[in-house]
Amino acid sequence: MKFESKLPHVGTTIFTVMSKLATEHKAINLSQGFPNFPIDPILEEIVKKKASENVHQYAPMAGLPVLLDQISALVYKQYNRKTDPQSELLVTAGATQAIFTTIQALVHTGEEVIILDPSYDCYESPVILAGAKPVRIPLNEHFLPDWNRIRSLVTNKTRLIITNNPHNPSGTMWRKEDMVELENLVQKNPNLLVLSDEVYEYITFEKKHLSVNYSEILRARSIITSSFGKTFHITGWKIGYIVAPELIMNEIKKVHQFLVFCVNSLAQASLAEYMNQVNVHELGQFYQQKRDDFRYQLKNSRFELLPCEGTYFQLASYGEISDENDVDFAKRLVLEHGVATIPLSVFNANGEDRKILRFCFAKDENTIQQAAEKLCKI
Repeated sequence: MKFESKLPHVGTTIFTVMSKLATEHKAINLSQGFPNFPIDPILEEIVKKKASENVHQYAPMAGLPVLLDQISALVYKQYNRKTDPQSELLVTAGATQAIFTTIQALVHTGEEVIILDPSYDCYESPVILAGAKPVRIPLNEHFLPDWNRIRSLVTNKTRLIITNNPHNPSGTMWRKEDMVELENLVQKNPNLLVLSDEVYEYITFEKKHLSVNYSEILRARSIITSSFGKTFHITGWKIGYIVAPELIMNEIKKVHQFLVFCVNSLAQASLAEYMNQVNVHELGQFYQQKRDDFRYQLKNSRFELLPCEGTYFQLASYGEISDENDVDFAKRLVLEHGVATIPLSVFNANGEDRKILRFCFAKDENTIQQAAEKLCKI
């Protein structure tokens, strides 16, 4: 059978490639962004209890009301933003589904979507599937937006700009001036919407996360995606949520109901109860300790560690070690040294290679120690 692919450029992702290599060669996997330690015992007990209750049938399309109420309370407590749980919130099957659904609902054929590189790989494909054009714009050398370049590439066809803060893969967080620039951009372009990927919002360290939720100007024109998977290190649950104004949310729900209709009811019921018993503000301290431990153990290595302000990723330059391109070096790191990472160039449309790798430090102490010992021998 002969047919034309709608995504001819898409193959196996680097995340799958590196994890497969790690498994085959019994390497320590610091590539994919998932924790390898147990979930909170409190949450585990709640799940056991909820599994025996009557929570196993379809949940309401937008989410269990009790969970929507908890999300609304969290957004208000964290950002002082009042939301209507029924009209401005949506529980999704992870942030990836939230992003895909948003783009399919709001972006039309022939329109343009700005993506800031290096960028996560789930942004571009739904833009192409919507018949729109991805406009990939590199961030500056500090992994912050180049506003002059962004302004120059916004046209009357630009429907959406996708932002990611705290930023994967760099761990960089936006400054106040970046938020002001985004506000100005939206005000000068009345048809422009913002899709703000904030899945690492609670994994921040010395600096405060500046969410789109804080801005009165941006709230009316923004779709914010968040992730319970990242927040509570339950990535396999694939559950997150969207915050958006009712007018925009109505369009997103139209697609959501035909894509997944509703999200895992047991997970929703468990999280609704768990959110009464957990303090998300402790998460930053938890991961900061892991970041500091990882950095300390690599201080005598030949890798140059870049700043890490948020997320559970640490970038490191290997420029003093090898002249190889980052993909080849990352593969050799698995084969010869037993540690799997992600090369930075795969996040860039132009393939820019800065001799940088991304390490995930959301691992237990033993894993971090073993990986550091191997890396310090290089």
